[in-house]
Amino acid sequence: MELKTKITAQDDKQELIITRVFDLPVELLFKAYEEPEIVEQWMGTRVDQLENKPHGSWRFETSHHGKVVFSANGVILEFVQNEKITRTFEMENSHFPVQLEFFEFEKINEETSQLTMQIVFRSVEFRNQLLKMPFAQGLSMAHDRLQNLILDLKK
Repeated sequence: MELKTKITAQDDKQELIITRVFDLPVELLFKAYEEPEIVEQWMGTRVDQLENKPHGSWRFETSHHGKVVFSANGVILEFVQNEKITRTFEMENSHFPVQLEFFEFEKINEETSQLTMQIVFRSVEFRNQLLKMPFAQGLSMAHDRLQNLILDLKK
């Protein structure tokens, strides 16, 4: 089955370009990245902090059977309502260095929008290490949950 979330990794570039078209108005797509309660539902993680403003911080944590299996944090550098979020991303207790993430939200029409994510890594090697993990499948599944969750909220 083809993944709806597309990931492009050009040779010798230390970035990923990720795109996904959603059957959602851009305002609702943006809301799914802005409101902690919604983020928790589609990402399947706990939002400990999410300060949506320049110089705001964020932190997410995922547990399984009471044990923390994933935690990440960062700083929000730019926040423009319904248009873009720029932030750092640091996976805690990992050898991966901090990444820079650019999220752009684009209105295609009244009921459709596109998310474009650019993730910049410290090196091509770190980018490639992430691509060896089930990153593409996990992100596409999370975006599928986002799509379905927001459609249910619209009803």
